[in-house]
Amino acid sequence: MEDKLDQNSVGGKIRRYGKVSGTMAGLAARLAGEKYLGLRIEREDHAEQLMQALGNLKGPLMKVGQILATIPEALPPEYARAFQELQANAPSMGWPFVRRRMKAELGPDWGSKFASFEKEAAAAASLGQVHKATAHDGQMLACKLQYPDMQSAISTDLSQLKIIFSLYERYDKAIKTGQIHDELSARLFEELDYGLEAQHSKLYTYMLRDEPNVHVPEIIDNLSTRRLLTGTWLEGEKILNFVDAHPDQRNELAMNMFRAWYVPLYHYGIIHGDPHLGNYTVRRDNSINLLDFGCVRVFQPEFIGGVIDLYNALTNDDIALAVHAYETWGFHDLSKDQIETLNIWANFLYGPVMEDKIRPIGEVSGGVYGRETAEKVHQKLRELNKSTGGISVPREFVFMDRAALGLGSVFLHLKAEINWYRVFNELIADFDLESLRARQKAALNQFDVPLAA
Repeated sequence: MEDKLDQNSVGGKIRRYGKVSGTMAGLAARLAGEKYLGLRIEREDHAEQLMQALGNLKGPLMKVGQILATIPEALPPEYARAFQELQANAPSMGWPFVRRRMKAELGPDWGSKFASFEKEAAAAASLGQVHKATAHDGQMLACKLQYPDMQSAISTDLSQLKIIFSLYERYDKAIKTGQIHDELSARLFEELDYGLEAQHSKLYTYMLRDEPNVHVPEIIDNLSTRRLLTGTWLEGEKILNFVDAHPDQRNELAMNMFRAWYVPLYHYGIIHGDPHLGNYTVRRDNSINLLDFGCVRVFQPEFIGGVIDLYNALTNDDIALAVHAYETWGFHDLSKDQIETLNIWANFLYGPVMEDKIRPIGEVSGGVYGRETAEKVHQKLRELNKSTGGISVPREFVFMDRAALGLGSVFLHLKAEINWYRVFNELIADFDLESLRARQKAALNQFDVPLAA
């Protein structure tokens, strides 16, 4: 059954376009005026206005703003800092929408399929909202309902984002944004397919089966569709409730989160691409609930090989191996100066796992983890652009960097101090590219998950 609100209507696109284009047009005019007319704009004030406008729009642009804030120099720093504040906490849609959605997905008698169903949303995000329910056997359930007309919203918002990327490249040619846009587009459209998300969740249950301190919801297939996803409700507290806990407890939580993200990455080449604070909770025994599998990135095995090659290159000061790693990822014709500049960023990301000692993950400068280093790298790339041209960032880095910076921020909140070097080296000790390829292929085939483009 097709809900009329979900049709990819021209009217829906026009309404959305009007709301979004006004916001983006304001930014475009200011950037163009600054570059071509010599006008000075107060970027921080305008970025704040832009953030507020986007925060009032349900849908993907709010999520894109959050993602862009964690990609080094996809946006000017003033806008990145403002977008970092965007949270997926828009007000939930009311009961009339919920009734229509549930009827469209499970039929007119949908209410009889639950012992109880709460009218008020337990959580609201950028693409959907979650309601708590109870199964007839007493099991607590979480039902995620997709907002109406999200296909149109994503199409419209991505068109606007392409325009603003184009304008930004005219203003600042250090970073080419084409592949960043392609990656955001692919992953956002995937997030609309709750059937795929259900398979992602089952895949994570399998990959983390030997991790007793990480829990994944069980999907209830007969209560799930492409726009309704029902799974078991996992009780837990917010991670930020533990920032003042005993150091041993904070370190334990950090270790559990580290393994939740990086065991799948280095053993299967797969990463949870959305380390948003709402996507994990803490149980009474300090184990972690890992939630929301709409944004999952499957990497080619060679990409993971490149991650480890670059680590070894930095550790051993092996320039040739570093070049090989960058070329494996899709960087082409890099100059010596560009390689050295990229290594600044790489040394920042790998820094915690290159020192064999107990230490924090890093430091925060300007309120954003990694921002100071990113701005230094970007400035050098701008200087090099005059002679070498801009760098095209491979699309895989969008969510790889986002995961690394997002988790790093959480570890900083927890003030965790761990020997990251030993944890990381234990994780990759038995790494073998062919073994990874075989494990990944078997897992993807078992759960019908495609290899990302």
